[in-house]
Amino acid sequence: MATKADLTDWVVEALKANNGTASILFVAQHIWSHHEKELRENDLFYSWQYDMRWAATELRKKGRLVSAEEDRRGKWTLV
Repeated sequence: MATKADLTDWVVEALKANNGTASILFVAQHIWSHHEKELRENDLFYSWQYDMRWAATELRKKGRLVSAEEDRRGKWTLV
């Protein structure tokens, strides 16, 4: 069963699928198209888009994502 913590890996997976940078919309679409079943299995279904943004914040804190100040608006980029 998927958990909030899985979203961190899924965000990285989505960004890697798009050469390391993508819009938030692309990331959400990628996660949905590849993990819909896991998302529907529990309450994560109701919060996954919020949790996806939380995951991006955690990745920034760990230095794995370009900071929001440095990145273009609406884009997430792997370091």
